[in-house]
Amino acid sequence: MTALQKSASLQARKGGRRIAALTAYDYPTARLLDECGVDILLVGDSLGMVVLGFPDTTHVTLGHMLHHLAAVSRAKPHALVVGDLPIHSYDSPAQALVTAKQLVAAGAEAVKLEGGISQAEKVRAIIDAGIPVMGHLGMLPQQVLEERGYHKKGKTAEQTDAIHADAQALIEAGVFAIVLESIVPESARMLSASLAVPTIGIGCGDHTCDGEVAVITDLLGSYPWFVPPFARPETDVAAATRAAVARYVARVCEP
Repeated sequence: MTALQKSASLQARKGGRRIAALTAYDYPTARLLDECGVDILLVGDSLGMVVLGFPDTTHVTLGHMLHHLAAVSRAKPHALVVGDLPIHSYDSPAQALVTAKQLVAAGAEAVKLEGGISQAEKVRAIIDAGIPVMGHLGMLPQQVLEERGYHKKGKTAEQTDAIHADAQALIEAGVFAIVLESIVPESARMLSASLAVPTIGIGCGDHTCDGEVAVITDLLGSYPWFVPPFARPETDVAAATRAAVARYVARVCEP
């Protein structure tokens, strides 16, 4: 399927079978996740923290994103490959379009950007060029410095109404889905029920959205130095790695 067909197929699942999305940053991970039937592989700017060792996503450059997108795309996955527009790579509609085209050239089939009403014109510019766009509302990691940390959203009716207005602007601009991050469950559930495109939650509680996205290192337990409170590891790769390396060192170094 083409990128447009894949994104349209996912959009059509609103209210139906939930969407399973995971981040991927390299070729072998992309292959493994795709073999398991994941719907979306998100090459997220979260790679700044869990791959590159930065304190947050604001250090991620377009060059970083292009490098990792190329690696993931070499797996030729059936899943839709979505690439994040890194901070300050979409400060205007013209710049957003140039950046989106670069991400697509590196292997992205769709792109994701943070923000609502203020980003609608940028979304339109990208979609008019034939590139599917996913929105991102709620807690916005690229604004962590301005907000002085990560904070739950949708705690009040006013906050939830503002998120809804942002979502409507993105939908009118043409997004095929919207990530909702760290929104309190009741608000996430209400937003999901009222919006016309699939919502994909992270840190919004179980079954409050039309799908879920998780950071792969959180799922695998391979980044033990920081685990978000909402993360649900399914295994402990860090412990298995330490045990395997300890056995290797013992085999090589001990008489």
